[in-house]
Amino acid sequence: MSARVIIGVDGGGTRTRAVAVSEAGTELARVTGEAGLVDPADPGTAAASVARLVIAVAAAAGAELPVYALGCGLAGAGRQAERDAVRAVLLTEGLADRVVVAGDAAAALQDAFGSGPGVLLVAGTGSIAWGRSVDGEARVGGWGALLGDEGSGYCLGVEALRAAARASDGRAPPTCLTDALLAHTGVAEPPALIAWAAAAGKAAVAALSSVVLACAAEGDPAAAAIRDEAVRQLVELAVCAARRVRLDTPRVALAGGLLAPGAPLRDEVVAGIRAALPRATISDRTIDAAMGAANLALA
Repeated sequence: MSARVIIGVDGGGTRTRAVAVSEAGTELARVTGEAGLVDPADPGTAAASVARLVIAVAAAAGAELPVYALGCGLAGAGRQAERDAVRAVLLTEGLADRVVVAGDAAAALQDAFGSGPGVLLVAGTGSIAWGRSVDGEARVGGWGALLGDEGSGYCLGVEALRAAARASDGRAPPTCLTDALLAHTGVAEPPALIAWAAAAGKAAVAALSSVVLACAAEGDPAAAAIRDEAVRQLVELAVCAARRVRLDTPRVALAGGLLAPGAPLRDEVVAGIRAALPRATISDRTIDAAMGAANLALA
């Protein structure tokens, strides 16, 4: 047993990151692998993906299994039933003496604020906001692809496909999204997008967000409208989270592929949050959810 090694895993809809650290917090190794999104109908698949990554990062750190503790922050693990199912599988793998499973936002919140108050807004493949104060915690969004994910990469991708369909029908003006989507997906004509979308996973649809943002930057009205609505929705998530936990002067952290420092929607979303919450303080630090997950394992 490697008694002094802790592993933290940040599982997202596109990729999963794992970090191995000492009890003193020194980083020993870091590995990136496949998506770690938890499917409520089949949580074991995500657990298997996490297990492979834990084995890889332990080897990179020169640590023997089981390690002292394993913390996992996984997208789609917002409910206790999914967390319990994943944890049960990981325990049977003999990866760590102690296993903690939480949602991905909880791990990011831990890295952003420790046990203190604040608002975390995450937008990557999916989206969620999380607020915490002395009054308690509030989760806003995070309802998944069918019921939520407002402003996320997946939402941008779906809206792009719908815009191309409307333009193809003549229900909306032509948009450069159509040709850009055809080129990105490799299909020959708009009707073929039906079969492509039906077979595509969540990550593949979310990857279409790059098409939307590129077309919006070129001045395409349909793409710009999709981008602007995503910004509005993300601001709404953060503001609602702050108000639900009664934070008038919140610290706000942004994470995920669309909102991390240098990400494509960050500046617009920050401006929107500042307008709605003028007393907010926006963190400019890159959130490390994998490290947050490791800390959760020791909390």
